[in-house]
Amino acid sequence: MTFGQFLLVAVLAVPVLGAVVTAAVPGDRAGRVVGTAAAALTLLATLPLVGGDHGWFGYGPRPAVQPWHRLDASWVPGLDLRFHLGVDGISWPLVVLTALLTLLCCAYTLWRVPAGGGSGRALVALLLVVEVGILGTFLALDLVLFFLFFEVVLLPMYAIIAGWGGDDRRRAARKFALYTLFGSVLLLVGVYVVVAAAGTADLVTLTGGTGLSRGTQLAAFTLLALAFAVKSPLWPLHSWLPDAHTQAPTVGSVILAGVLLKMGTYGLIRVAVGVAPEGARWAAPVLGVLAVAAILIGGLVCLAQTELKRLIAYSSVGHMGFVLLGVATLTATGLQAALIGNIAHGVITGLLFFLAGAVKDRTRTGSLAELSGLRETAPRLAGLLGFAAVASLGLPGLAGFWGEAFAVVAAVRRGGGLWTTLAVLAALGGALTAAYFLRLLRRVTHGRPSPAVAPIAPGLAGAELTAWAPLVLLALAVGLAPALVLSYASGPVGALVGVLK
Repeated sequence: MTFGQFLLVAVLAVPVLGAVVTAAVPGDRAGRVVGTAAAALTLLATLPLVGGDHGWFGYGPRPAVQPWHRLDASWVPGLDLRFHLGVDGISWPLVVLTALLTLLCCAYTLWRVPAGGGSGRALVALLLVVEVGILGTFLALDLVLFFLFFEVVLLPMYAIIAGWGGDDRRRAARKFALYTLFGSVLLLVGVYVVVAAAGTADLVTLTGGTGLSRGTQLAAFTLLALAFAVKSPLWPLHSWLPDAHTQAPTVGSVILAGVLLKMGTYGLIRVAVGVAPEGARWAAPVLGVLAVAAILIGGLVCLAQTELKRLIAYSSVGHMGFVLLGVATLTATGLQAALIGNIAHGVITGLLFFLAGAVKDRTRTGSLAELSGLRETAPRLAGLLGFAAVASLGLPGLAGFWGEAFAVVAAVRRGGGLWTTLAVLAALGGALTAAYFLRLLRRVTHGRPSPAVAPIAPGLAGAELTAWAPLVLLALAVGLAPALVLSYASGPVGALVGVLK
């Protein structure tokens, strides 16, 4: 076993063992410490996965795909299923982001465990199980293995929402589970269609539509795109998201928005577009229209929101719309926009939910009508909220700018009346994003302190600063140097576009 293969196994094995030990340790705080240590070791294991002797993924006329590191072992010989893992410039940034956000959430529980029916160590153990499912999804190079990892996150995330969420947490958890199960059925059927037609589940072989007729690709892309649209979520299959975000505990919202949603957009690029390129070309105009609809409707709904976490949740619909628009163009610029948009949304929205949780913990309310004057009583918290808001609205120099700007540019470059119109409408949607975030800041940070805000102490806890600082720095770093993400993905994206032509 090479060092890279060892790391691929360690990235999945460490959080599994960490979850088991965390649940078994007698003391609650001791369990949370063990879980946090496991999350830290997982993050350390993801960092050396960058680069490697093989270079980036090569999607060429040959069927082989060459990742930086690759593990391919027999899993179920009778069914010809393989435990096939690999990492490249498309998946590695998402792998690191997943490990980082999980570590920050586990560390956050050392300071504050959300109220609910479960212990803190149980929450940390569930976070580690969710991490395994998300990491496995990003690393899997076998369709059946991809499906299994995709499903691992369902029950633990349901338990996190139902066990430590708000007053209406059980209804929100049921809605999350039902929508996700609907998407899972579509994904399972799509995987079956592909595997039955091609005779293999290997994504290395399947990339480019190898062995699949045009009709099969159209059917497979429809099923897979709908399944991933539920998980992302993309309009109009998004209605589970606001309830889940609003009711989930802070750490649940951070994981849900930061990386769990990215499973859908990653799957759309890696699996749906990669395996069924003819289906992608056929559906591209429809995807573009749905993307712009999500951008505009998400922005308009946010302008009408009166609850802090719900507004941030609906903003994800619009941001994921920009990601979908980039994918729909099927161009190198558009796919790069989708990838950096994924990373930027994970970093910024994760920070926003940490800050929204801090505001709710201090004021006992998320109603915008009851929140005003935060900068008078807690200027540091107000300043960080302002930073996260302007980063999310796409201020140049911060991470949120590049994905939205590149998506619009990609639509313009695609050419034609439809794509030019979609680009103009998407740009208007960006203006709506600025409008609702500035409205949020005016309502929450300006004015005289409301009765709920007036008693707040001005300081921030050390645990809060520890959890938020990496996200602030990443939002700045990616905004000032987008090559931190784009340089790794340029090779595989260019090669993927080659098989789309």
